[in-house]
Amino acid sequence: MMMTTDQMSEKSRGHWPWFAGIVVLAGAAAAGLWHRAPSDTGSARAPPPPIQVSVAQAKTQDVPIYLSAPGTVQAWNTVAVRSQIDGKLTAVNFIEGQDVRAGDALAQIDTSALQATLDQAIAKKAEDEAQLAAAEKDLERDQVLVQRQAIPQQTLDQQQAKVGQLKATVDADQATIASARVQLGYATITAPTDGRVGLRQLDPGNIIHVNDTNPLTVLTLIRPSAINFTLPQKNLFDVREAILRGPVTAMVFDQDDKQQLSQGQLLFVDNQIDQSTGTFRLKAQFANEDERLWPGEFVRVRTLVDTRKNALTIPSVALQRGPQGFYVWVVQPNNIAQPRDVDAKPIDENVTIVAKGLSPDERVVVNGQSRLEAGARVESRSQEPG
Repeated sequence: MMMTTDQMSEKSRGHWPWFAGIVVLAGAAAAGLWHRAPSDTGSARAPPPPIQVSVAQAKTQDVPIYLSAPGTVQAWNTVAVRSQIDGKLTAVNFIEGQDVRAGDALAQIDTSALQATLDQAIAKKAEDEAQLAAAEKDLERDQVLVQRQAIPQQTLDQQQAKVGQLKATVDADQATIASARVQLGYATITAPTDGRVGLRQLDPGNIIHVNDTNPLTVLTLIRPSAINFTLPQKNLFDVREAILRGPVTAMVFDQDDKQQLSQGQLLFVDNQIDQSTGTFRLKAQFANEDERLWPGEFVRVRTLVDTRKNALTIPSVALQRGPQGFYVWVVQPNNIAQPRDVDAKPIDENVTIVAKGLSPDERVVVNGQSRLEAGARVESRSQEPG
């Protein structure tokens, strides 16, 4: 069946709105793609933002070289005060914690029996001296009688022997008296040295014995004080070289190695190495006038063995360890970060000495290294070492 021209025209007009809508949508899509394309291309070419890091400058300075080790404070003198005789304790003359001088009376023992012994010895000597005097007079008479042949020589010899015996007896009496006086002197217990008394172990009224397990008290001298510590065998050469140059300074810090307590000098290096531990013992002396060191306290000791003059240093936090050894991130003048191998030796947690690989005033990264790669652009802020 053939359609007329009017019918075909009417049908075409019915499809035209759909066709026009498709054309409009296609144009809009094309326009959207055309507008987005330049934006995506621009984003790919934009450089990444700079990485925020902290930097510090390498600088030259004198660096003291310390050997650090744990140590124990020791009183300069420690004396257990004991009685040298048995007896009843009648008085204690010290207060716990009191500072005393050598010779100060610390306690008193009952002297009644000791004084009686002394008096008896003195009386015995007086008796023997009287007998000696009589015997000497008899000897003088016998000598005259022998000359007159009134008595035999044997009688004179016997009298001379008796006089000699009595003289020996008097000498023995004198020794007994001296011993009794010494024993009587022991009744007063005195401080054998300067120091500070500790806890009192016995009260007045108790019987004190020579062989008591516990002493009356313990006397310690803490001004000055000493500190015993050990170092590895590898440090022996450095210590000996430092001693040859002169007195070796020692500094003592608290157990956390944070606060300095005192400063003194190395006093003693043991004459052998402990083969079981590979260490050697040392002792340092400290005046301890402020009494900040206490016997038995655990501390840290730093011994000054050398000073590196004009050494190139960086903060220790800048030092990184890689497969080939130590390296640092160096920030170039154009703010580009590059890794660089260095020959370095950490001195402590704050300072590292660089022997090769850096120049003075070059900037190294001390914070933010984990985000860096070679050639990265950085934005840096200065940070002081330490």
